[in-house]
Amino acid sequence: MKKTGILNSELAKVADDLGHTDLVCIGDLGLPVPNGIHKIDIALKRGEPSFIDVLQVYLDNVVVQQVFLASEIKTQNPAQLHAIEEMLPQGVGIDFISHEELKQMTRDCKAVLRTGEDTPYSNIILQSGVTI
Repeated sequence: MKKTGILNSELAKVADDLGHTDLVCIGDLGLPVPNGIHKIDIALKRGEPSFIDVLQVYLDNVVVQQVFLASEIKTQNPAQLHAIEEMLPQGVGIDFISHEELKQMTRDCKAVLRTGEDTPYSNIILQSGVTI
């Protein structure tokens, strides 16, 4: 039995298979997942697990070079934006796009993780980097 790292077997498999520039989305309860995209539903109940908890585990285990956030988070959920900015490793760029564009980008993701988060615009697309 695995004792460290990502314990969710579906998410661990996705993380293990990522290549440079591959995309993964971590989303809130309401983010739609396009047909044909791998959905990993880890929501237990409203608020659990939180978006931030899942993002932290992901960042602890995957090299990220770029992230995409809905520009609406700036006014609709600034506390969440601040938490995200504090967590991102130095040098990781943030691209702000419309929420509609973010939903369209999920079509290019290897997987979408559904959390229990229920605050507005708590969605992020993470682009994989490379280890050095």
